[in-house]
Amino acid sequence: MATIMVPRIKLGSQGLEVSAQGLGCMGMTAYYGTPKPQPDMINLIHYALNSGITFLDTSDVYGPHTNEILLAKALGGGMREKVELATKFGIRSSISTPTKSSVQQSICGDPAYVRAACEASLKRLDVECIDLYYQHRIDKHIPIEVTMGELKKLVEEGKIKYVGLSEASASTIRRAHAVHPVTAVQLEWSLWSRDAEEEIIPTCRELGIGIVAYSPLGRGFLSSGPKIVENLSEVDRRKSHPRFQGENAEHNYKLYERINKVAAKKGCTPSQLALAWLHHQGKDVCPIPGTTKIENLNQNIGALSVNLIAEDMSELESIASAVKGDRQPPGVSTWKDSDTPPLSTWKAT
Repeated sequence: MATIMVPRIKLGSQGLEVSAQGLGCMGMTAYYGTPKPQPDMINLIHYALNSGITFLDTSDVYGPHTNEILLAKALGGGMREKVELATKFGIRSSISTPTKSSVQQSICGDPAYVRAACEASLKRLDVECIDLYYQHRIDKHIPIEVTMGELKKLVEEGKIKYVGLSEASASTIRRAHAVHPVTAVQLEWSLWSRDAEEEIIPTCRELGIGIVAYSPLGRGFLSSGPKIVENLSEVDRRKSHPRFQGENAEHNYKLYERINKVAAKKGCTPSQLALAWLHHQGKDVCPIPGTTKIENLNQNIGALSVNLIAEDMSELESIASAVKGDRQPPGVSTWKDSDTPPLSTWKAT
């Protein structure tokens, strides 16, 4: 059992309190190779809760649907009251198979779809209310005010407690927040993905919105370095990521070696160092590293006891600024182009 006391933080300014580190559950059933044995994943989730990691992150598209179903089974028997449960809507996906690493996906923020997706997630999760409900990706064809209007109704009806956005631009965040308070924005933030620091994170802080950092370990690269690339299965989606390929990968390996040296100096692992860097960004930041192994979970929790001084932070940021390759494969929607049409253009059908 992990012995470090996991602190609690206030996420956003609307009242949500979560563990300072969360658990990303996606890899248990989706995208990173074949799904893991369900009993093992349920045991891992229970272990996380008993260790103080109570903020669980999933989505209807993970599987699709299998991740939410897994969490429902894990949270039976009175476990539901111990967690802050976050799920997402907005990415419509065809059914993936073990032999198909890419699937057809579309983005939807239509009010009727928002409501239907929420009802379906409530049923799969076997809960009466979702703690934090994110729009997973922004529908660039529907004004964000329209989508947020429906989410506001769901809050008023008690189906969700708090509203979040994922991969949203600064202008989208502002417009959404004007309709109903946004509690958290989930974005990719790590030592090798720092784009959000330019505009998104300052916007969140100005508005009192919590920041949830996904892929805080660089999709595993910051914990395993070159080994992770060598061991990816043919159905692992990371094979298509530019930072894992060719000259980019060779260059980034050298950065990992530099991070490893800093970690050795601090007496921790590279993954603990990467997570500690995020924890030192502020008390409004909650990283949600994913794992399927208890030993990795314990290691992640250990990052909370790693103390970094200004000199350490500066050294790490100088290394991170040299990462090569786009963070997403071609065609994947990100916050960079997530603005929506003005509300005046909307005509309900």
